Amino acid sequence: MKQPQCGFSLIELLIVVAIILTIAAIAVPNLMRSRMAANEASAAGALRTVATANVMYSSTYNQGFAGDLNHLGPPAAGAPATSDRADLIDATLSGVLAGTSNTSTKAGYVLTYLPQIPVPTPFAPNPTYSVSATPLAPQSTGQSTFCVDQSNVVLKDSSGGAAAGAAGGCRAGAFVVGATIGPL
Repeated sequence: MKQPQCGFSLIELLIVVAIILTIAAIAVPNLMRSRMAANEASAAGALRTVATANVMYSSTYNQGFAGDLNHLGPPAAGAPATSDRADLIDATLSGVLAGTSNTSTKAGYVLTYLPQIPVPTPFAPNPTYSVSATPLAPQSTGQSTFCVDQSNVVLKDSSGGAAAGAAGGCRAGAFVVGATIGPL
């Protein structure tokens, strides 16, 4: 009497692998698009946060807008908030953790802060600034470039170019306006 076989045949295993590969081929591009959309939403949200913090900084310290992202970031442990470290945004967004003052990286985007006056004072307030968010790896971490300035309107350039703002504002730089996301 012949014993019954246990297990799967090679053909059955190949069919299962082919089905899994087909499902993966459909799912992976959708996953990448979803991740890019999430990164873009995070970048626009980070710019809104910086713009709101800058308005608070300007009204609190009477120096116009901040001279760099570190001015908006947290002070040293146990130190009070001052115009040098206003504690209005977190350490990651302010670049304090990375040791930078005018750039930070968040969710696949590089944020670049461009003030008109790097060290504002009550006698020489900073009237304008811009912050641009460009993808670290275009078409992978994101496609659109974003910019916000003293107008508090987040602008979006969906062309995929590495457009940036200028110290005088987003429109003063090489930023091509594709769509406006809107005011804060």
